[in-house]
Amino acid sequence: MAIIAVCSVKGGVGKTTLAVDLAWRSAVVSGHKTLLWDLDSQGGAGFLLGHDEPRVPRAASIFQRDGKPRQLIEPTSWPDLSLLPGDISLRSLPTVLARLGPRRLATMAGYLRGDYDRIVLDCPAGYNEVSEQVILAADLLIVPLPPSPLSARSLDMMRRDLLRTHHRHPPILPVLSMYNSRRLLHRSVKDGDAAGWPVVPFASLIEQTAVRRAPLGSFAPHVDAARALGRLWHGIEAKLAERKQA
Repeated sequence: MAIIAVCSVKGGVGKTTLAVDLAWRSAVVSGHKTLLWDLDSQGGAGFLLGHDEPRVPRAASIFQRDGKPRQLIEPTSWPDLSLLPGDISLRSLPTVLARLGPRRLATMAGYLRGDYDRIVLDCPAGYNEVSEQVILAADLLIVPLPPSPLSARSLDMMRRDLLRTHHRHPPILPVLSMYNSRRLLHRSVKDGDAAGWPVVPFASLIEQTAVRRAPLGSFAPHVDAARALGRLWHGIEAKLAERKQA
């Protein structure tokens, strides 16, 4: 089992859309039994998969000592893809995790180890107790960053913080998101500080995932953006294979 975390210190960079697409590709393209675990109080991952907001917000309750995560897992419309939805109760998650110890999230993921080949974490934006525990639990960190000169700086700061607090941490895969080749600044970032990063283009069809409430690959598999996401997924699989062999 491998845990892939999609995280960002900044909101509005396509994090949830990316997490949903990668989970879908893990299940449908690669045939892995996959769990998409939404750790964001906005519950965006469930919305994009066509799920309604839970009537009783209980997402944070599974982290308690007697929590039962399997009871909240929902099947989705796609084979081998399940959802552990987020809801407003997760606003209290940083406090809950701080009280229960630094490896509580990793312990909860361990309970599900035998049920899934891949767990994709859609993490809330920012850097707090949740992100600290995600780092301890994850095998790979996917970090979407917009095409801005500040992106490389943010990534460097994140790496420095990780090295300061975690002598060993999972590999980081930065992704240049919302890229528009018509913009000079975007091209400059792509060819400069972000050279070699996977690129996900800005595309109106990606925005349609929130309208159709379905992953891009499920309704427009042959467009450029879907191909870019496919290349990203294959790169992730390759990194996980390298980590397994190391």
